[in-house]
Amino acid sequence: MALPTPTAVIGAFFTGEDRQAIEPVYRDLVYRELDGVLAAVPNHDLAIQWDCAVEFAVIETHAHPGGSTPWWTGDVREGLVARAADAIDRVPTDVEVGVRLCYGDVSERHFVEPRDAANLTHFANELTDATTRPITWIHLPVPIERDDDAYFAPLEELAIGDAELYLGLVHREDGVAGAARRIEAAGRHVEEFGVATECGIGRAPQDATEDIFRTHVVVAAGR
Repeated sequence: MALPTPTAVIGAFFTGEDRQAIEPVYRDLVYRELDGVLAAVPNHDLAIQWDCAVEFAVIETHAHPGGSTPWWTGDVREGLVARAADAIDRVPTDVEVGVRLCYGDVSERHFVEPRDAANLTHFANELTDATTRPITWIHLPVPIERDDDAYFAPLEELAIGDAELYLGLVHREDGVAGAARRIEAAGRHVEEFGVATECGIGRAPQDATEDIFRTHVVVAAGR
């Protein structure tokens, strides 16, 4: 079950001082929904994924005019990490929990193109340190045009403990060949990782789903 973090929803749909008042109310409602799922599904059958997307809009643009601004005082990234860690820690330790770090997907485009994987790496490391329970997996996006060492080099600093790393380097536009190029580049900087699409499948054209699944099968077999 994938859920957007409360931060992502508040940051995307509300503005100004309203966010300070709405955040605790909405957060409690999301956690109540989570508790309902936990009560209905056996823990060993359940995995929860928290999606962090608006977080990276704030990280990348808060210092620019018209950018996504925080609604709390203090360090911007510390506030984002603390909120994401709180959501992760709401999941019992015998339930798998993953985190998908994302730069958004509007008409299959990011709201900001990451210069490299540095902010993703820093956020993942800080989030791992901030949680009181282990994270099962962390997913990082890889833009379709990035098969260069400059993008992947920051992953050498990744420190996420026993969490599994998944790189979202499968794209429908260039299939197996494109994924292979990105896998080769990533492999020069991080030893072990799984593969996935960059931002799920839900926003792909309707007739593209089967091909995406077939690409996953071929690419995963090669891993």
